Amino acid sequence: MDYYDNEDNENLEIMLLLEAMNAKYGYDFRNYAKASIKRRIRHRMSIAGIKKITEVIERVIYDREFFIELLGDFSISTTEMFRDPSFFQALRKSIFPALQHLPFIKIWVAGCSTGEEVYSIAIMLKEENLSDKTMIYATDYSDKSLSAAKEGVFSIKSVKQYASNYNDAGGIQSFSNYFTAKGDVAVIDKSLRHNVVFSIHNLASDGVFGEMNIILCRNVLIYFNRELQNKVFDLFTKSLEEGGFLCLGSKETIRLSPFSGNYDEVLNDEKIYKRNTRPVSYSQKIDNNPVVTPEFVTKGGELIRAMKSKIEELDCLISGVQGKGGV
Repeated sequence: MDYYDNEDNENLEIMLLLEAMNAKYGYDFRNYAKASIKRRIRHRMSIAGIKKITEVIERVIYDREFFIELLGDFSISTTEMFRDPSFFQALRKSIFPALQHLPFIKIWVAGCSTGEEVYSIAIMLKEENLSDKTMIYATDYSDKSLSAAKEGVFSIKSVKQYASNYNDAGGIQSFSNYFTAKGDVAVIDKSLRHNVVFSIHNLASDGVFGEMNIILCRNVLIYFNRELQNKVFDLFTKSLEEGGFLCLGSKETIRLSPFSGNYDEVLNDEKIYKRNTRPVSYSQKIDNNPVVTPEFVTKGGELIRAMKSKIEELDCLISGVQGKGGV
């Protein structure tokens, strides 16, 4: 009988793997949607020729390069420039005009992946003459994704779709003005990067990120379970100025969270909300402190050795039950 005929065994091993990643490296995926995490783990197992998740756990603990590869698999990188053009039209026509009176504008693109959305925002700010008084903070937990975002280099094959999206979003220039073609790649114009700060930030474990006027976190929360979604909404509510705007993906909403009352709907079809003046009640507050403290991580060796012992015991137990035909 197959090793993973018992789904409980697989789920238990995935739980141990995520605990190991959090304890060893400080990356917390324990509240990510399990179906998505499972697909990504299986993908890495297939590439590495690994049959059991217990082997993945051991590789993660003792092989940092393998962990980095797995971390890359967990990164959500399905994106394109001006994705959902109607959303960017709404930013241009409804949101940017509401902020023009401010002396300085701060925008947080949370979960920025490889930077396509960041540069889309930068182009729009330039066209609306807001670049010089705006700072964009682009964050992601993946150092690999951030490195790619900083480079601003995209496949030339993607440019045709990006240009179409840009035109549909109300672009007022030729999209080719914003990049230079070099062989099979397109390099974003350097002027679009001067007001962008790229930074590591993990929505699952890191804290408040400044006093923002706009927070964009689109098509990221769908990969989180409800507990982590609420934790992130708490983080955003504390990071957003009153009167600031929260922009979510087309399949995401704040209306099912305890923080729904802190936001007024601006454009429901585009999932744009405005932070109102209502205070966050005590019952809403969620602990955003990391579960594993730095001091605990420095003592991770003892925990890892104990965990490895438990994994070996679990593996022996499963093998023993299999031998008796019980699984």
